[in-house]
Amino acid sequence: MKKTNTIYWITTVIFSLMMLFSAVPDVILLPDAVKIMTQLGYPLYFTQFIGIMKILGVLAILVPLPARIKEWAYAGLAFDLIGAIYSIVASGLANGQMAFMIVFILPGIVSYIYFHKRIQGLVNINS
Repeated sequence: MKKTNTIYWITTVIFSLMMLFSAVPDVILLPDAVKIMTQLGYPLYFTQFIGIMKILGVLAILVPLPARIKEWAYAGLAFDLIGAIYSIVASGLANGQMAFMIVFILPGIVSYIYFHKRIQGLVNINS
């Protein structure tokens, strides 16, 4: 269980920090974030909205909340990343740097897998 917790927390913190660092520029409407979202065809109000939702998702996976809420948070963050990839490809802005998105997605997947391993471990301990 210790190995599972260690892997979970390391990947969750990495994933959370990456999502948080991508959310803050959206919330405070940094010119680079606005430029990218505008190039993708999104209105300005959506930029702040998606940033706030990312921050709430990060908080939900970091603080002790019911598993169902954490599931929704992981789903929302996954939708954000998948939507970002789709938007970039559909807008024609895709380039060789698209592989960088794996850096965001991989820790999220590992965190999610180990989130479930932790839940299963807790169920087995309490049985």
